[in-house]
Amino acid sequence: MPAPRDDDRTAMLAKVHIARKDMTLPEESYRDILRRVTGQESARDLTAAQLDQVLGEFKRLGWKPAKAARPRSSKPQVRMIYAIWKDMRPLLSDGSQQALRSFCERQTKGPAQPDGIAAPEFLSAQQANKVVEGLKAWKRRLERDAAGGQAA
Repeated sequence: MPAPRDDDRTAMLAKVHIARKDMTLPEESYRDILRRVTGQESARDLTAAQLDQVLGEFKRLGWKPAKAARPRSSKPQVRMIYAIWKDMRPLLSDGSQQALRSFCERQTKGPAQPDGIAAPEFLSAQQANKVVEGLKAWKRRLERDAAGGQAA
């Protein structure tokens, strides 16, 4: 894993303070951890590498960083793709983002795009509509199968 860059320092410093708050560390305990891990008493004085060490120690002590939320797309079709996928997750054996990307890729393969497009964010409106319709049809089949009724 590459060493953290100094331009990552501001974000890392914010993470240290978020972790401290999440772990409800008293001031004295927080300073003790900083001293033990880096020899410094203030996170403000730490390098990016030292901040990375402190974050590693917080993780070792049980802190789990919150998962970053996916930014909301400005494209309505992309939002619809994610909404339908979210509704389908309980019916799928693999409801991961990678599975959605694979579905999008299969739906968008063609002469103009031999490899397809995996990321919904990069779909044209026409491609996104094709993916939406494919997801809707798949969802109907899954719901029908879950209800135990096979159409003749």
